[in-house]
Amino acid sequence: MDDFGSLVERPDARLRRDSAERWPALVRPANGLGKAAELADWLAAVQGAVPLRPLTSPRVILFAADHGVAQLDVSARKAGTAGVLAKAAVDGTAPVNVIARRLGVPVDVVDMALDCDPAELPDEVTAYRVRRGSGRIDVEDALTREEAEQAFRTGMELADRHADSGTDIVVLGDLSVGGTTPAAVLIAALCGTDASVVTGRGSGIDDLAWMRKCAAIRDALRRARPVLGDQLALLGAVGGADFAAMTGFLLQAAVRKLPVVLDGVVSAACALVGQRIAFRAPDWWLAGHATGEPGQAKALDRVSLDPLFDHGITVGGGVGALLALPLVQSAAALSAELPEEKPADHAESVQEPEA
Repeated sequence: MDDFGSLVERPDARLRRDSAERWPALVRPANGLGKAAELADWLAAVQGAVPLRPLTSPRVILFAADHGVAQLDVSARKAGTAGVLAKAAVDGTAPVNVIARRLGVPVDVVDMALDCDPAELPDEVTAYRVRRGSGRIDVEDALTREEAEQAFRTGMELADRHADSGTDIVVLGDLSVGGTTPAAVLIAALCGTDASVVTGRGSGIDDLAWMRKCAAIRDALRRARPVLGDQLALLGAVGGADFAAMTGFLLQAAVRKLPVVLDGVVSAACALVGQRIAFRAPDWWLAGHATGEPGQAKALDRVSLDPLFDHGITVGGGVGALLALPLVQSAAALSAELPEEKPADHAESVQEPEA
């Protein structure tokens, strides 16, 4: 863990400035492209190139798991049914698949701790499973120390694999039942806030379920505070295999200079944990959209990331972040493909009056 602090570099600030200084020669007015130009400048620093290379090999990666705390009826979905969400994504019938087909983006589902028979899913989906479901974090650890480390290393391995295979940007999301509860615990613990400040409606729960969720988060917070100084222990105590894997993925992606677009509150919680391990790492990530979850807003504020969109999308599963991808790709294309104008092109022609 300590190595990440030195391995993660900052994106190249000089190239970010060089990219910003090109816009007067590309478009008038120079600030006319707004957020797209800002994204292009960020991408220039990330890629280490001006002009940019177009983003041609994006990928959606969804880490899937069931969370034992869902047994307390803190989710609108029945405990242990995240496998249904995973099967839909594998079969191509989930919302994220519809958008991904339109954009030509592959979708990978990674089973980290689904509570279903592995035979119900393809081998390539279940190959990395750490365990079946997770512990109930209000009364027990989600994972053992060994399971947390295994999941974390899986995330690192997958980041390396995609960086090596030519993936140039990743949309990172989750498929879980009960996942927003451990996310809220991690965010409250790391930000030093009360449960009520970070507890949202998740999958669309009613007031009674919200109160149960708050109580579960408060109980889990008492278990989280003693291990705040050890992020791997924290992920094992009150996170889950998907959280550990996503955190490992985010950090290794930052080491490999692979940009990542975050989806909802789960990926935001993992980003917050990742920042504690390597403070430069958030410079390699984007927040795709605002979900309305108070925990997500708190975490993104702490890691200094502003959501690209706020369209009220709460369905999860990478949908909101994937909808932000065309903006990021368009920003790269504008930098890569707009021709530079010559200084004379900007001058207004002045005709001499006839004698």
